[in-house]
Amino acid sequence: MTTQELIAQIKQKKSFLCIGLDVDLNKIPQHLLKEEDPIFAFNKAIIDATHHLCVAYKPNTAFYEAYGIKGWQSLEKTIQYLNTNYPEIYTIADAKRGDIGNTSTMYAKAFLEDLAFDSVTVAPYMGKDSVEPFLAFKNKHTIMLALTSNEGAFDFQTKEVNGRELYKEVLETSKGWKNSENLMYVVGATKAEYFTEIRKIVPNSFLLVPGVGAQGGNLQDVCKYGLSENIGLLINSSRGIIYASKDENFAQNAALKAEELQQEMATILAQ
Repeated sequence: MTTQELIAQIKQKKSFLCIGLDVDLNKIPQHLLKEEDPIFAFNKAIIDATHHLCVAYKPNTAFYEAYGIKGWQSLEKTIQYLNTNYPEIYTIADAKRGDIGNTSTMYAKAFLEDLAFDSVTVAPYMGKDSVEPFLAFKNKHTIMLALTSNEGAFDFQTKEVNGRELYKEVLETSKGWKNSENLMYVVGATKAEYFTEIRKIVPNSFLLVPGVGAQGGNLQDVCKYGLSENIGLLINSSRGIIYASKDENFAQNAALKAEELQQEMATILAQ
C-alpha cells in the first residue's frame, strides 16, 4: 500500500486509528477456547466488528510466536483474512526486527513477501545496513523505533550525543538512507511534549503512536503537536479496545471503544 492510498483511507473513514491485535489466551473470552483456532477466531471477530472504524491493524508478533507453530499459523491466517476481505486496511507486523545484511533481508522477506504485510517495525540500533534491506521493498514501509513510551526509553533514547538527544540523531541520520521515503517512525503517545521537536526533523513522515488508552497517552495532545499536512499519524490502541469485554458480545464492545476514538479523531480532522 502506498502512502497516498493510506491517506485516502484516513480521509474517507475520518479515522487514523490502528488497532493492535495482541492476543493473550488468558485474556480472551473463555468460550473461544473451544474453537479450533482461538486466536484467529478472536481476531476475526474483532476485525469484522471494527474494520470500518480503523485504517490499520498491528499484530505484535510476540503474542503469536509465544504459542509456537500454532501461533504462527494464527498470524498467517489473520493477515490472509485481512488481505482477502479488507484489502484497503493497512497492516503492520510489529516485530521490531533488526540485524545486518542478509539477515535483515530474510526478516523483510518473511513479513513483507511471505506474510504480505504492508509494513514491519524495526529497531535501528545496528544502523544503516540493518534497516536499508527492509526499505528496498516497493510499496512497503519500514516503521523504525524513534522514541518509545516505556520507562526504559530514558536509558538511551534521550541521552545527549554530541550535544543532541540520541533519538534526534536517529531521526536525522535515517533521512539519508536509501529509500528513506519508505520510512515511518514509532513515537510513544506518553511523550507528547516531544512531538514538536520530532516534527522539526521529519515534518511529513507518518508516525505510529502507541500508548493511547491503557498506557495513558492523550490523543488531543498527540494531535496538537504531531499532526502534519498529510495527517501523518497512526494512533494505536490495543488492550483498551480488544479487551473491552470478555462476554459473548466482546467484539461489539470492542467496536464501541474503537468508535469512541474514531469519533474523537473525526472531530479533530474537521477542525
